[in-house]
Amino acid sequence: MTASRSLSSAVRSLRPLAFGADPTGERMARIRRSPHFADGTFQNPVEGRPGPHGSKLAFAKTFFDKEQRMRRSPAGLIPVHPTTLADLAEPPADGLRITWMGHSSVLAEIDGRRVLFDPVWGERCSPFSFAGPKRLHPVPLPLAALGPVDVVVISHDHYDHLDLPTIQALAGTDTVFAVPLGVGAHLERWGVSADRLRELDWHESTSVNGLTLTATPARHFCGRGLRNQQHTLWASWVVASDGHRVYHSGDTGYFPGFADIGRDHGPFDVTMIQIGAYSEWWPDIHMTPEEGLRAHLDLQGGPRGVLLPIHWGTFNLAPHPWEEPAEGTLAAARTAGAAVALPHPGLPFEPAGALPTDPWWRPVAARAAAGETAPEPAPAPVGTPTTAA
Repeated sequence: MTASRSLSSAVRSLRPLAFGADPTGERMARIRRSPHFADGTFQNPVEGRPGPHGSKLAFAKTFFDKEQRMRRSPAGLIPVHPTTLADLAEPPADGLRITWMGHSSVLAEIDGRRVLFDPVWGERCSPFSFAGPKRLHPVPLPLAALGPVDVVVISHDHYDHLDLPTIQALAGTDTVFAVPLGVGAHLERWGVSADRLRELDWHESTSVNGLTLTATPARHFCGRGLRNQQHTLWASWVVASDGHRVYHSGDTGYFPGFADIGRDHGPFDVTMIQIGAYSEWWPDIHMTPEEGLRAHLDLQGGPRGVLLPIHWGTFNLAPHPWEEPAEGTLAAARTAGAAVALPHPGLPFEPAGALPTDPWWRPVAARAAAGETAPEPAPAPVGTPTTAA
């Protein structure tokens, strides 16, 4: 071994475990062969800037403003559904059941198979246990109580989507991991064996226990360590059985490719779409509620299926008020005549049945604590069954 290679190995050994690992060897060679990799980085389907636009000083003033910070967290306790475990013990009547665990973590039960998207059970979405965004509500049930999972799907390697303690816990099970190209390097460092990895580029598919999983484009970026080399891909995902299809957006800015994904893989029983942590400071890589609803319509070719808003409520990641993503999605869905599910964290629902649409977040939002008048509940689209969450 040469002195330079020895030094490189020593530096890698000092890298914090939470930072994961950089792709090397055949994995890096495969990345370089990807049609979506150019000039040393993965490229977005539509050009966009990952970092804050405009003045960083102005952004800092906005983000750390005392009054704004108060509105970015709930004033009361977020009500987590108390009987998730018992509810999951019964099979879904229609073969498809969805349980939002908070943020982008979703359990999808599809015709007897179980898919866990972006599982984050950790207390903070951060490489450190003592700093970084802390969860605003507890997980609905312990990870060990969830039971067997056929496949874990990861959208990209940011800390609020790829969580070290969660992956380490799942590494000791028989689950398969479907991840975007390059992300497997992190998982292998954390104890996941290579034979349980399905590492995909956009438009590639794999089969797991009768399910077809396809990585589809998204408009975002990647990175966990001190340097962001754009050597790991980000993706949205389509999961299909013989009887059902679901879509998970991961993190993404709006782009015209949603219509293409819907044409090639849809329509979907349910779309799980990022509608939180948006800002005018980074408009290219996260969607507003209105853009999320537009993406849903593009994917479905109109107001079909059910939209589940994700990426909100659990972590404080952007300057907008805590409850704003839910209110914005409800209003946009009402205008478009689209069916939307807004469950408490941990409340399972079946897209073919009654949908949870009760605005449970309003009593605990900061606006209520400040004495402001909360908006009137938005009526569900005509013909959509509803139930209080």
